[in-house]
Amino acid sequence: MNEKYYITIGRIISAWGVKGQVKVEPLTDFPERFKKLENVFINLKGEFVCCKIESITLLKGYFPIVKFNGVDSKDKADDLRGCYIAVRREDAVKLPEGRYFICDIVGLRVFDETSGTYIGTVKDVLQTGANDVYIIETDAKSEILIPAIRQVVKKIDFENGIIAIEPLEGMF
Repeated sequence: MNEKYYITIGRIISAWGVKGQVKVEPLTDFPERFKKLENVFINLKGEFVCCKIESITLLKGYFPIVKFNGVDSKDKADDLRGCYIAVRREDAVKLPEGRYFICDIVGLRVFDETSGTYIGTVKDVLQTGANDVYIIETDAKSEILIPAIRQVVKKIDFENGIIAIEPLEGMF
């Protein structure tokens, strides 16, 4: 996805019923936000297509069941399985200070704040519940796990594309 313009908020996991609704796996900390949406963008083979939402209900208070305009059968809904749903970046939820979109963290270069040593690049972010964990890929193609906690992550500089960390004793 083009994270410069869009933020992914969900993935269509299946058709729901026979009238064209789809069940969505929320990829956001705010699944209730789906109820306020009028339009979203569906990534269809790398192309973002704007889709008008006819209705949304939350299954078990968490899984959005979405009915898109023009998707009126189970077969059409099945065609959307696996597609990602995005919103324009400017329409994304405003995050509290110190919180970031995963797509903005992935790709940042990680350095030891004390020594200035390059450690690697953020490859992915694991959401563990207690705190996120950054998966860092080193030049040797090995992986290092860095807890995204204040004691370790000292600075995130999006302008320069870096994260400065202070490794805990024994981390490496």
